[in-house]
Amino acid sequence: MALQFTATNPEHPALLLELPWHAPLEEWPEQHLVQLPRGISRHVVRYAAAGSEIVAVKELAERPAVREYELLRDLHRLGIPAVDPLAVVTGRTGPGGEPLEPVLITRHLGGSLPYRSMFETTMRPATVHRLMDALAVLLVRLHLVGFAWGDCSLSNTLFRRDAGAYAAYLVDAETGETHARLSTGQREYDIDLARVNISGEMLDLEASGALHPSVDPIAFGTEICRRYQELWTELTRTSVYPAGKYHYIERRVRRLNDLGFDVAEMQIATSPEGDTVTFVPKVVDAGHHQRQLLRLTGLDTEENQARRLLADLESWMATQDDYAPGDALGARPEVLGHRWVRDVFRPTVRLVPRCRGALDPAEVYHQLLEHRWYLSEQAQQDIGLEAAVEDFVATVLARTAEAPAGEEPGEA
Repeated sequence: MALQFTATNPEHPALLLELPWHAPLEEWPEQHLVQLPRGISRHVVRYAAAGSEIVAVKELAERPAVREYELLRDLHRLGIPAVDPLAVVTGRTGPGGEPLEPVLITRHLGGSLPYRSMFETTMRPATVHRLMDALAVLLVRLHLVGFAWGDCSLSNTLFRRDAGAYAAYLVDAETGETHARLSTGQREYDIDLARVNISGEMLDLEASGALHPSVDPIAFGTEICRRYQELWTELTRTSVYPAGKYHYIERRVRRLNDLGFDVAEMQIATSPEGDTVTFVPKVVDAGHHQRQLLRLTGLDTEENQARRLLADLESWMATQDDYAPGDALGARPEVLGHRWVRDVFRPTVRLVPRCRGALDPAEVYHQLLEHRWYLSEQAQQDIGLEAAVEDFVATVLARTAEAPAGEEPGEA
């Protein structure tokens, strides 16, 4: 059988053709491989260079490979944080003509780490809780679009820094299923499986000495259930308000926006007596601040980063002479947003040495804003962004250059 590539982008097979498809993945030459941290997997997985791309290559049978490829494409179309599928390669044969397993190829998620790499040194409990928050948000987002994961765990997730928190990305969709809507039982199954898996992973970390002594593995696994349920209830609960108090509905929508979600559709009904109003958010989409920042500036960031950058953008807009909200003669917000990117954001990020390349520009800018706030609190006055950058490079950057990948500055 001839070598075959299944891909949606015609450029991807051309980039991938130079890889040694006629050798088992475990035997690929070092010249093709990229040494990046890998999580635990039931399959053989390697990172490889394909042109300017870094790709993750996973060997598995043809049917599950094609199925996972399609599921990841579905999640990508729905805007769910997951690795980007590039291709499925079938028809592989060894030098002697023996059949080799097909492979699924995904794009490497830049700046991400598997959880075990983040525990190379003991993480503080607060940092571990932020990982759990990120995983709970990911699971809620999956369930909102009708995706049952079937194997939620830390091992099947990649994490990226997101303005002091973390963003979680699904990396293994092999056991997933898509539905128009999930039943309560389907959601509870996913949550219970997550609890068992995470407790087991924490017990493994404890046995290796990588878990903080104050963290109880079993209790911590249970924590994912509580965090998920709190967020799910807030996003989907029915609210009953006194008639005429329509600002209560606006307040509820704003609270959902603060959590990073948009209400795309709502159901409002008045009681037969006319004394109460029932409000139900029908469809809730994640990424409220991401979309707002992308619309204003063209910057594509994580949700918490977007929230932080929007606050800085709004403060900067207020200092501009042509800023006049509601005035037809004032500059449009999009014009001011792109001016802020050109005159403030990009020049500031360029001042940080390239050795900070492990972080994306939005995360660098967020850390600079945090450092400016810290120094301004000490000085009891705004020291300005330029002075904050200079001090950040001289102190924080030098101190954290060799810090473990999973730790925040100052953690141990």
